[in-house]
Amino acid sequence: MPASLNAQILLGALLGLSLGGLFAYLGPEASIARQGLYVCDLIGTVFIDMLKMVLSPLVFSSIVVGVANLRLHSQMHLVWRYTLGFFLCSSALAILLGLGAANLFAPGKGLSLALFTQTRQPITAQNMSLSEFATHFFHGLFVNPFAALAQGNVMAIVIFALLVGAAIVAGGERYRNILVLTQEFLELTLRIVGWIMRLSPLGVMALLAKLVATQKLELMHSLLQFIGVVVGTTLVHGFILLPLLLYLLTGVGFLRFFRGAREALMTAFATSSSSATLPVTLRCTEQHLHVKPEIAGFVVPLGATANMDGTALYEAQAALFVANLAGVDLNFGQQLAVFFTSMVAAIGAPGIPSAGMVTMIMVLQSVGLPVEAIAILLPIDRLLDTVRTMVNVEGDMIGSLIVQKLTTGRK
Repeated sequence: MPASLNAQILLGALLGLSLGGLFAYLGPEASIARQGLYVCDLIGTVFIDMLKMVLSPLVFSSIVVGVANLRLHSQMHLVWRYTLGFFLCSSALAILLGLGAANLFAPGKGLSLALFTQTRQPITAQNMSLSEFATHFFHGLFVNPFAALAQGNVMAIVIFALLVGAAIVAGGERYRNILVLTQEFLELTLRIVGWIMRLSPLGVMALLAKLVATQKLELMHSLLQFIGVVVGTTLVHGFILLPLLLYLLTGVGFLRFFRGAREALMTAFATSSSSATLPVTLRCTEQHLHVKPEIAGFVVPLGATANMDGTALYEAQAALFVANLAGVDLNFGQQLAVFFTSMVAAIGAPGIPSAGMVTMIMVLQSVGLPVEAIAILLPIDRLLDTVRTMVNVEGDMIGSLIVQKLTTGRK
């Protein structure tokens, strides 16, 4: 039986670390080290370019389909408005917590890896004032959509996709064929993403080998610090902020909620998949937390793809971690760009691990950070995914209780 993709990525990471250590031991003068680093650089570059290739079509199609599918629930105006309002507020709270902790603890600060310094894009906003950055940022949102798709202007693509999705909702059955075509295009894009991710063990091995061979061992200490900050802040959001929000809006206490939600949370932690946990989440929400089926049946499935607090928090913190490794100080305007891009990435991406890696590139590119940093993030992603998926699922169940309270007055 072939190993899972996660196991293959772990094996690739271990081989990359070993190869990098060997190249570093032999020294840059050794012929085998030079040739090996050249091959690793070639493989790593191709892997990164393939991920960039699918970014624009994936973001566009996933957001259009996600917004347009609200048409199916047009009779539930109040329910979906409160649902989307909760999703946006909880994601914003998670990102603010993540950015605050990343600025406070600053994992990777002072390391300034030369590899990332050489590969990062010029950051045009670095020397701008806040007002100048805001003008530049909003001016870049509304551009020719074909130019945005060709140039990989992610935020402009997002704006156009939101408008197209809203137009499909407003047009109803008239634009049904366009919606079907976009759904099929999304499925096609996800198939291509799946093919690319089959190469991810090789890509991670190559990128890590180059990283270890050319950088300092202090990176490991910074990586452990980053893991601690991500896990700590994710648990604070999941076990303090979300339950507090639930209690303030519904009066449902911490223990009552976790008794009812325990089975779904444990399943989410074990599977690292909101989609795989969905049947358990629905059963816990309806039978144990006593949410009406028509509300749970809307909020929970939508939340499995559009409400990812843990993912939003992680991607915002990862952007600041990479900025520290690249020796870049992100100003307020740039962190604002990270805030909005992390929210869009968490809401707009399909609920599969491979698509999450593409949206991580989207967040890094929003402020010109080097996407080669996924070589560091991929090996630890499976560990962090367990905790953030549990919080993602928790947010869906808490959202169901809050929406039921706001729309019917029932606890």
